Amino acid sequence: MNEFITIQKNTQYTLTEKKSKFIANLIRVESIENAEEIIKKYKKQYYDARHNCMAYRILEDDQIIEKSNDDGEPSGTAGAPMLNILQKNNLCNVLVIVTRYFGGILLGTGGLVRAYSDALTGAIEQSNKVIQTIGIEAEATIDYNQFEKFQYYCRINKIDIKNANYLENIVCRISLEESKKKKLLEDFQSKSLNLIKLEFFGKTIFTKSEVK
Repeated sequence: MNEFITIQKNTQYTLTEKKSKFIANLIRVESIENAEEIIKKYKKQYYDARHNCMAYRILEDDQIIEKSNDDGEPSGTAGAPMLNILQKNNLCNVLVIVTRYFGGILLGTGGLVRAYSDALTGAIEQSNKVIQTIGIEAEATIDYNQFEKFQYYCRINKIDIKNANYLENIVCRISLEESKKKKLLEDFQSKSLNLIKLEFFGKTIFTKSEVK
């Protein structure tokens, strides 16, 4: 997977179905450890609810790790349908926890699947989403009088300047798609891009664009 969609910030959506309240919290996470800590936190926060069902998809070590849990609901009526929705929307590095306060009326398996699915779908529709891509990080050292040209070069080539340190020269930490590495290196070696030094590091994840 080179690209995936994630959310910019956490989103909450509430659905009421036959007096049962379903509160969907769609949460951005960066690791499995982060997700598991948040699950514990939300279970404590909603300790008085009948169920806290969840699903997540997380990119770790170049693999997507998926997990879901029905938390006492009939098997396959909550966690799995929500995970399926995350998959269909190409959402990653997200955790959904849907908390149910039982209203006294049984919904049946079909009703539960619809309610949990609709709660998550509502949260997704309300969220601001971005496309993230797996790329590489590099460090570019630039003379002060070349910095404006370098900024323009990065802008037209969609290279992200993550930060700049103003020292004897300007040292920029940049991130770029792996497919752009060859051109950047060629432009540096041919001197069409006037850098003092260019050094590549490991992989990184960065935001490519917003989802319209």
